[in-house]
Amino acid sequence: MIGVAVGTMALVIVLSVFNGLEDLIRGLYASFDPELKIEATLGKSFVLEEGQFQQLQHTEGVAVLTEVIEDNALIGYNGNQLVGTIKGVSENFLEQGRFSKGFFSGKMTLGTENQPAAIVGRGVGYFLSVDPENEFEFMQLYYPKAPPSGTIDPRQMYNREIIKPVAFFSIEKQFDDEYVIVPLAFAQNLLDYGEKRTSLEVKVADGYSIQAVKKKLREILGNEFTVKDTDEQHAGLLRAIQLEKLFVFVTLTFILAIASFNIFFSLSMLAIEKKKDIAVLYAMGANSRLIKSIFLKQGAIIAFSGASIGLVLGFLIVWLQDTFGLVSLGVISSVVESYPVKMIWTDFFFTSLSVIAITFLAAYRPALIASKVNTLEQL
Repeated sequence: MIGVAVGTMALVIVLSVFNGLEDLIRGLYASFDPELKIEATLGKSFVLEEGQFQQLQHTEGVAVLTEVIEDNALIGYNGNQLVGTIKGVSENFLEQGRFSKGFFSGKMTLGTENQPAAIVGRGVGYFLSVDPENEFEFMQLYYPKAPPSGTIDPRQMYNREIIKPVAFFSIEKQFDDEYVIVPLAFAQNLLDYGEKRTSLEVKVADGYSIQAVKKKLREILGNEFTVKDTDEQHAGLLRAIQLEKLFVFVTLTFILAIASFNIFFSLSMLAIEKKKDIAVLYAMGANSRLIKSIFLKQGAIIAFSGASIGLVLGFLIVWLQDTFGLVSLGVISSVVESYPVKMIWTDFFFTSLSVIAITFLAAYRPALIASKVNTLEQL
């Protein structure tokens, strides 16, 4: 019974940790990624007609529609250089509630047309030794271009722009170490994109379903564009976590099945020791079905009692971790301090089902042995 309880408790705790990690990743990415992202099905960029853009903007459920130009460029600051991702965004980008989670330091602004400002990932800032308080040092951005025919001047082979860094953000290492957020017009000049855009980002209005708005946008745009929600934007990563959770569940269930051999041997020994008692029951009129049910019920008592105790203990431990953060991650983090956990009722259901099925199978063979006792031989 204790073995079944411990196995059940372990399953509940481990599955809850995976649920918590999945939720944490969703939350971190959702803080930087849009609720819906529109991209070209083929190619890196696209040109959207003015009428089409207005139609998208006035679609029911669309609160904010942000134009985006995103590409790699060489970033320089105070003698240091790094290849990073430049993300040019229209003025309403900050209206989408970005950087609501994680770390943010500095001014929440992209500056003006004459004095553009950049919001820099903390990893980029640390690598380049960026100091937003230094009014005399600017960030230099370089982007290669096709030089005029016959030129040998290296300055004709790239675009160069300067911009003032005013803030740091930190959400997830992938973003922190790569991204610099700049105004859309600045990115247009640097990257030579003109009217082309790499994506459109949508914030859904309060009270509207993201899936319903996504369906409307797909109907308007047709097959030339894809519309992805936050899960679809990182489908590979989330699928990997869910697959890992499945394998952990199978592994722990297999360990529990091995542990259930204790039940099998205990009930088998009981069936051997109680052969005379079973023979007496047969002599008193009991049939093989009754004898089998006695041993199956004993297995059921072990299964249900162990599973119940394990589920309660697992629930309590996960609740304590969620409420008080008893087990920390062991690293200093501004995002989360303790292991994230989340309980889902389906985990409890499938854990109980697995435990009961395994214990029933372990009890079935001893019950069969007990039901075949020869009355004449034992008496």
